[in-house]
Amino acid sequence: MRSRFHRGALRGTVAVASALALGLGLAACGGDSSSSGKGGSQGRDTATVAFRTPNWILPISAPGFTQGENQIFGSAQYRPLYQYKLDGSAKYNIDTERSLANPPEVSDGGKTLTITLKDNTWSDGKPITTRDIDFWWNVVTANKDKWASYRKGGFPDNIAAWTIKDAKTFSVTTTQAYNTAWFVGNQLNRITPMPQHVWDRDSATASVSDLDKTPEGARKVFDFLVAASKDPKTYATNDLWKVNSGPWKLEKYVPNGEVVLAAQPNYSGTDKPKLSKIVLRPFTSDDAEFNVLRAGEIDYGYVPAANLSQKSYLESKDYRVAPWYGWSITYLQLNFNNPKTGVLFKQDYLRQAMQMLIDQPTINKVIWSGMAEPTCGPVPLKPGTAGSAENGCVYSFDPTKAKELLESHGWKVTPDGQTTCQTPGTGANQCGQGIAAGTPLAFTVTSQSGFAATTKMFAEIKSQMAKLGIELTIKEVPDSVAVTPACKPTEATCTWDMSFFGSQGSWYYPAFASGERLFATDAPVNLGSYSNPQADQLIEATQFSADDTALKAYNDFLARDLPVLWMPNPVFQISAYKSGLQGVEPQDPMNNMYFQDWSWK
Repeated sequence: MRSRFHRGALRGTVAVASALALGLGLAACGGDSSSSGKGGSQGRDTATVAFRTPNWILPISAPGFTQGENQIFGSAQYRPLYQYKLDGSAKYNIDTERSLANPPEVSDGGKTLTITLKDNTWSDGKPITTRDIDFWWNVVTANKDKWASYRKGGFPDNIAAWTIKDAKTFSVTTTQAYNTAWFVGNQLNRITPMPQHVWDRDSATASVSDLDKTPEGARKVFDFLVAASKDPKTYATNDLWKVNSGPWKLEKYVPNGEVVLAAQPNYSGTDKPKLSKIVLRPFTSDDAEFNVLRAGEIDYGYVPAANLSQKSYLESKDYRVAPWYGWSITYLQLNFNNPKTGVLFKQDYLRQAMQMLIDQPTINKVIWSGMAEPTCGPVPLKPGTAGSAENGCVYSFDPTKAKELLESHGWKVTPDGQTTCQTPGTGANQCGQGIAAGTPLAFTVTSQSGFAATTKMFAEIKSQMAKLGIELTIKEVPDSVAVTPACKPTEATCTWDMSFFGSQGSWYYPAFASGERLFATDAPVNLGSYSNPQADQLIEATQFSADDTALKAYNDFLARDLPVLWMPNPVFQISAYKSGLQGVEPQDPMNNMYFQDWSWK
């Protein structure tokens, strides 16, 4: 199981952030099956899951701890205010069954959202009230500079009034009117009630008080909770973590090892666990995990792409193999600020020609074995597809048209040679501003190492580009995001041309797939420094306009303008689970796991 979000992005958003897969990066143990017995758990009340050991429990995200396994581990014990589903069945995509509150009532021209909590209790029987919401708010606002989800100008900076009306009702009034769907999906998703009656103190021996009511006190509370969260060896024994709101409680925790979640008998939600235990087991490598999977000694795991040819074997061993589609897009970043090649990327005809040389359907079929879908724009049409895919991409694979585009703009195309600018200048039939005569089309692609399919994919793209005299040099590195940062033309780090970090998807969205963090001018994850005033206006409309067509208008423009080159979007993971294990599918496109839905036939 892999982590969510853009490699390099932070939760809900950075690009990427995120690092490595729960699956691919599984560290620690080496596939020891002794703890759960052989033959999986079918017929019993436990399920064993391949899962990298989580290392953060506090429901306030922290830099360096935003991996997907932490999100799943945390939400199993501490329910967020809202949870979401993307099947189009619910207002604002709110999963009303799993959420702690009813959908917000909107007033004041869209600026005030009034939220009413449903009847729920903590595991010790105390009711979950707005005091627990307010506690979260006080701790976060006093420590926002240490909160991984904080971005200047965003939540909570964009809140003009935070009002607790009674034990069940509170409201937020924003500084300006937002698109409600955006605000609910991308801002309110950060709220998780915390047990004020247990956590509101600054040491293990201190009495609980209203310490959070002052910023100074809230900072002390935060420091205390963060220190406890950075001590994972005590997760299963520290009384702090024994009062929770989720369907699961922590029974066992081994640092860098096995974790056991037990059904919370006092869980007040309606989606009560059907199993008694979930065993999360890490592995040292893909091979270690897959060997255990092949032996039938784990109930839920994943199939490394290199082993997909063994799908039939796994199915013969009573596994179901299921692609897990993400709410995501994949792309090849272009560095518009590169002092040498940036002028080339700024030519829209050149971006179009290069996009026409990426044969996404064939790459998906031949290289990704059908476990990918084309990316055609910035907004996924639905999980498993990409923006504009319903009618096909704006720029389909068309080498003939790509050649015509180059030649009509002053390039001498030399197949399998070096295409160069023959007619410099800014006219309609010339190469474009800043491009001198004789300039070659030669670029270096910095790509992720360790992914066989990615290596093959770029070999195919390189071959297609070479047929029009466009030279690609592929440079694979362990962390392509780290060496291709956003930069100014004068900076030494700005020499990279193109960057790829989408072997598991480049960017995973929160519920509302807007692009203020990706493609707006100077956006935090706009690594290529793309800038277009019209795009900025359309992105702003997705955040602030009540027009339901704003997201489509934004998608359609970016699909044509190509801030990046759209690439095949691989599945988040190829899951494999025992056929008797029910409730695994549909797998959440936002990469959460709801173990409480699982049961054995």
